[in-house]
Amino acid sequence: MDTALASATVFIVDDDPAMRDSMSFLVRSVGMAVETFASAQEFLDAYDPERPGCLVFDVRMPGMSGLELQEFLSERGIRSPVIMVTGYGDVPMAVRALKGGAVDFLEKPFTDQELLETINEAIERDYRQRGKESERSKVEERIARLTPREREVMDLVIDGKPNKVIAAELELSPKTVEVHRSRVMAKMQVSSLAALLQTVLSYRMGGKDGGGGADATRPVTP
Repeated sequence: MDTALASATVFIVDDDPAMRDSMSFLVRSVGMAVETFASAQEFLDAYDPERPGCLVFDVRMPGMSGLELQEFLSERGIRSPVIMVTGYGDVPMAVRALKGGAVDFLEKPFTDQELLETINEAIERDYRQRGKESERSKVEERIARLTPREREVMDLVIDGKPNKVIAAELELSPKTVEVHRSRVMAKMQVSSLAALLQTVLSYRMGGKDGGGGADATRPVTP
C-alpha cells in the first residue's frame, strides 16, 4: 500500500446502517482505515480536518443532507475530497455536487470496484493537496522571517529589476541592496534567482500571499 493510502481514513456518512456496514467492510477488506457516522451532525461532532483521507456522503439524509454537508465544509475552507453516493440521483443534484468540488457522484447500486477506484482517486487528490499546503506553509514561514526592507527588495527582484534600479527606487546604495538580496536568498532557502522566482510565484498563485483561507477548526461544528 502506498503512503497516501496507508495514512488515510475513509469517513462514511450514511443514515442506512446496512449501507454503512457494507461500505465499511469493503474499505477494511483492502486494508484501509474507515470510520462511519449515521448523520451529518454525528460526523461534524467528531471530524478533524487535519486527518488525511476522503469523505463519502449519502446525498439524502435526515437533517443536513450530504449536499448541504459538502457546502457547509466548503464554506469553512475544508477541502477534504468528497464522494457523493445516492439511490435517488438526478442530473441537477449531480451537477451541484460536482460543481461543489466532489470527486464523483455514484448512483446506487454501484460496484465494489467503482467505489474503491473512486476512493483511491480521492485519497490521492487529498495527498497531493496536503503536500501543496505543507509546502506553502513552509514558504509562508520563510517570508515571515524577512524584514520589511528585505520584503521590498525581494518584490523588486521578482519584478526583474537590477540592483542599481532597486537601489535608486529605495534610495539605498547598490552594496546595501546586494546585502539585503543575499539575506533574502538565505532566509528563503534558495540558491538562485530562478529558484526564488519559482518559490514565491508558486506561493502567490496558491492564494496564500497577503491572506489565506478559512480556518479549519476541530471538531467542526455548525
